[in-house]
Amino acid sequence: MPTAGRGGPGRGRPRSEAVERSIIEGVMTLLEEGVPLADISIERVARIAGVGKATIYRRWSGREELFCDVLRTAEPPDPELPGTSMRDDLIVLLESLRKRGLATRSSAILHNVYAQMKSSPKLWKVYHAAVIEPRRRTALDVLRRGQENGEIRADVDVDLVNDLFMGPMLVRAVMRPDAGLEEGLSERIVDTVMEGLGPVKH
Repeated sequence: MPTAGRGGPGRGRPRSEAVERSIIEGVMTLLEEGVPLADISIERVARIAGVGKATIYRRWSGREELFCDVLRTAEPPDPELPGTSMRDDLIVLLESLRKRGLATRSSAILHNVYAQMKSSPKLWKVYHAAVIEPRRRTALDVLRRGQENGEIRADVDVDLVNDLFMGPMLVRAVMRPDAGLEEGLSERIVDTVMEGLGPVKH
């Protein structure tokens, strides 16, 4: 997955996945030790990863872009969509969201990093642009294809409809830690919302 903030092909030396892995693992080690994000400097990461600061800056333009990749590594990967129908694609997207919710509940690192991110406007802005917004665009593309295929009505606002599909899972994953994220929840949400969005039957 391309990393936010990296320079173009002409900048720096060729990428080394082993070096990048050691840098990301260095940040993870600090987080596992309970070091707050605010205290994790590029200098500190360079020391623990055994690289120079310049090596990090060749790959990431700053701390925020590096932290985004650390989160991507800790989270379950984004799924490939089957493309068979809007319903199938939405279920896959919601299932990915459900698994990220489960991972956040079970991972002290993810839970703490998300909490700290939201108190850092600059980091949240970078994460939103690099991770959240592309995921939203993917979901909107799925919904537009569903409109074109007649799976949902052409007159509905896809931006609002996306919130209707994603909202219940986000509420359970983020705002209701006591709520279940059980198997089959993705299908139930998609089918419940689609029942009200289908073409009008005469």
